[in-house]
Amino acid sequence: MKPKVYVTRHLPEQAMQALLEACEVDIWDEEFPPPYETIVEHIRDKEGLMCLLTDRIDAALMDAAPKLKVISQIAVGFDNIDIEAATQRGIPVGHTPGVLTDATADFAWTLLMAAARRVGEGIEYVKAGKWTTWGLTLLMGAEVYGATLGIIGMGRIGQAVARRARGFDMRVIYYDAFRQHEAEKTLGVEYMEMEDVLREADFLTVHVNLTDQTRGMINAHTLGLMKPTAILINTSRGPVVDTEALYDALKSGQIAYAALDVTDPEPLPADHKLLSLPNCIVTPHIASATLTTRTEMAMIAVRNLLAGLRGEPLPAQANKLP
Repeated sequence: MKPKVYVTRHLPEQAMQALLEACEVDIWDEEFPPPYETIVEHIRDKEGLMCLLTDRIDAALMDAAPKLKVISQIAVGFDNIDIEAATQRGIPVGHTPGVLTDATADFAWTLLMAAARRVGEGIEYVKAGKWTTWGLTLLMGAEVYGATLGIIGMGRIGQAVARRARGFDMRVIYYDAFRQHEAEKTLGVEYMEMEDVLREADFLTVHVNLTDQTRGMINAHTLGLMKPTAILINTSRGPVVDTEALYDALKSGQIAYAALDVTDPEPLPADHKLLSLPNCIVTPHIASATLTTRTEMAMIAVRNLLAGLRGEPLPAQANKLP
C-alpha cells in the first residue's frame, strides 16, 4: 500500500509524476493557500506533508496527524514551521537549499539594475504617452559600474551576488554574523561591521534568513545611516525590512530607491501606500521563478519526502533529530 501524503499546492509536472508513482496523494489544487483548518483536516491520516512558506505548520497541526513521519518544504527557509516542535516529535523537516542560489542572485541583479536605471518609471512614462522627444536629463539614474555594493548576509546567495558584481568592477563590502574568510580570499569582498556597510554602500542587498535577530533589521535607525543616494534591494524575507520605516525613508528622500521581491505584509495589497511611490519597485516573490529552478526545488522536496517516508535521513534536512 502506498503511503498517504498531503500536498498544499500544485507541483511542476515532473515532480507531481514522481510523487504520484510513489504515494497516494491528496493535493490542494487551488491558486490560494489552503486555510490552516483545511490542512489540519486533511493531514489526520497522512504520513507525509509537503508544504510552502505560506502554510503555518505548528505543534497543534503536528499533533493532529499522529501518523506523520516527515514534513517537506518547497523553500530554502522554514520560518513558517515550528522546527522545535517537529524535532521534539521526531519528525524530520526537509527544505530545498542551494538550488535557487543562482536564480535568486540573478533576480537581485535584475532589481538592482531596474532600480538604478529607473526602468519601472521609464515603462510607465512611455505607457502614459509622455515620451514625446529625447531629453538629456530625462529619467537619469545611478551608475552601477564602479559603485560600492553592500551585502548583508554572505551565504550562498550573497556570494553569488558578489561574483556577479565583479563584472561591474564594483567594490564589494559585506556584513555577516560570521566572517566568510574564504569568500574574502576568492571573491575579494571586504568585511565590515553592519553600520559601516550601511554608511558606505551605494547599493545594499539583503540575503539573510528570517530570525528573531534579523526581523526588522532594516529599520528607521539603519535606513538613517544610509546615503541619500543609496538603493536598497531585498530578495530575502519581507519582515527583515520595517515597511513603515522604509516608506518614510523613501518618501522623505532619506534613501533614493528600493526594489523588493518580498514584503511585509505579503502579498502587498494593491492599495498599499508603498506602491504609490515612484521610487519603489515591488515584484511578487518571484526571485526563484525559473522553470529549471522551481522544478528542481520541487524534485528535492519530493526526494526529501520519500526519504522520510522510508525512515531514511533526508537529503536536505533542516533539523537534527536525536
